[in-house]
Amino acid sequence: MDGKAVLVTGGSRGIGAAIALALAEAGADVAITYTANEVAAQEVVGKVEAFGRRGIAVRADAGDVADAAGAVDWAAQSLGRLDVLVNNAGVGVIGPLEGLTLAEVDRVLAVNVRGVFLAAQAAAAHMGQGGRIITIGTCMSQRVLGPGGTLYTMSKSALTGLTKALARELGGRGITANIVHPGPVDTDMNPADGPYAGTQAAMTALGRFGRPQEIAAMVTFLADDGATYITGSEFSVDGGHAA
Repeated sequence: MDGKAVLVTGGSRGIGAAIALALAEAGADVAITYTANEVAAQEVVGKVEAFGRRGIAVRADAGDVADAAGAVDWAAQSLGRLDVLVNNAGVGVIGPLEGLTLAEVDRVLAVNVRGVFLAAQAAAAHMGQGGRIITIGTCMSQRVLGPGGTLYTMSKSALTGLTKALARELGGRGITANIVHPGPVDTDMNPADGPYAGTQAAMTALGRFGRPQEIAAMVTFLADDGATYITGSEFSVDGGHAA
């Protein structure tokens, strides 16, 4: 990854932060977006710089039309190029179907679908041969084990179709597109010691939560030169959730 420039959306914490640091450790310069916690974002930037790489952060809401594409343009201009886009930013609303509001539907689709599309569209304008678009999906798009996840699952499932279409759209330019489906992962949003953690862990074949670094390892592989012939594919890093 030496000399490569990467943008990780939602890179200030959890899976996004782990991806940003893994790519920096592999040699990339890394830009991240965040929505609220500037302190956390700057901490990630500091850790990226500790690897001897350039790190930058910008506040951007993936659900905002201008921010979704603008953050990509900013990263490409600030780093001098853009080789890899990791669409990690996302929101989740879990609850009974009948209780979901139109505002919740609009927000989830704006961030999880429209924002990813606009970021990919903007990134394609900056990428050349060897470009990578890697999107973070969810294990729920492959196996839904209970009620309450209709809206979130719908939004993330759309990203599989988007990924396959991007692979066809951009393959002739040597740009790949793939999607990674994490299972339950220990983050501040879904801690492994949370009230529903036992149930989630039991749904996996390994019987445990994943670590953010385990998702980051797959993303790093897909971003590197060893994955030049992989595109339009789904990768489950879910502890056997879909088994």
